[in-house]
Amino acid sequence: MDLGLFDHIDRNRRRSVVLIVGAVVFLVALGGILGKASGVTPWGGMAAAAVIGLVLALIAWFQGSSIVLATAGAREVSRDEDRELVNVVEEMAIASGLPKPKVYMIETGAMNAFAAGIKPEVAVVAVTRGLRERLTREELQGVVAHEMAHIGNYDTRVMILMAVIVGSVAILSDWYLRSMRFRRLGGGRKGGGKGEGIVILIAILCAILAPLFAMMIQFAVSRQREYLADATGAAMTRNPGALADALEKLGGAGVRLETANRGTQHLFIVNPFHLHQNWNTPFASHPPIEERIRRLRALAGTRAPRPA
Repeated sequence: MDLGLFDHIDRNRRRSVVLIVGAVVFLVALGGILGKASGVTPWGGMAAAAVIGLVLALIAWFQGSSIVLATAGAREVSRDEDRELVNVVEEMAIASGLPKPKVYMIETGAMNAFAAGIKPEVAVVAVTRGLRERLTREELQGVVAHEMAHIGNYDTRVMILMAVIVGSVAILSDWYLRSMRFRRLGGGRKGGGKGEGIVILIAILCAILAPLFAMMIQFAVSRQREYLADATGAAMTRNPGALADALEKLGGAGVRLETANRGTQHLFIVNPFHLHQNWNTPFASHPPIEERIRRLRALAGTRAPRPA
């Protein structure tokens, strides 16, 4: 049985909160383990993890959107240049009760879109030229509503937090592994016995595997937020079928978005690298497109089309 719209929203919001809390606990615990193994203290390791996270968070808070836009090669679009696109963004801003975000264009034939911004007042929405040219107005409304949902649900802030956690885990793990190399070259630390050796072995395993686990948590949050944005965007337009139609076109596109990278792929409405991502694994940044379409068709009260 398909859940109703607000059941979808509530369920995905709860799951996201649980995953975010788990990611924060994971980062602090990793700091404690590596601190203990490196000869500092668990509390010292936890403090180091907090400091690294805070520095990255400040950079992301003040420069996150600018970095993402520059990386994607996006430029701001004026009303005179594309009146319909700007009007659609304004309409969805009014429907969502949010300030109108700045509108950006990525000059590529790939079909994709993303939203960024630490808060609605400074948010941006970017679409690719390929998406702009191939979608109808209703489908464009569906995509923009999806991105406005990310802004309104503070997904853009959540995903910045997750990127900070993943980056902090990577820095901590890399620091510990490098320190182990230097320690071996310098003859190592005296004493400690078998118990210390076990702690060090656990720490090495954590340092190697932690970035992978952190990325799995990040992508799990990303998948839940995509479902949530689909449902919230459908509530804005009252036309779930339009977003479903847009996703069908996006899923069938054959052009990769070359300006995307591994650090920004989770921001886009569909995975910019795996254009036909219909699989669901711990390392998938987006839920399967077919499943997203199925849920939207169910919300629209229409039957999902059979796979070709």
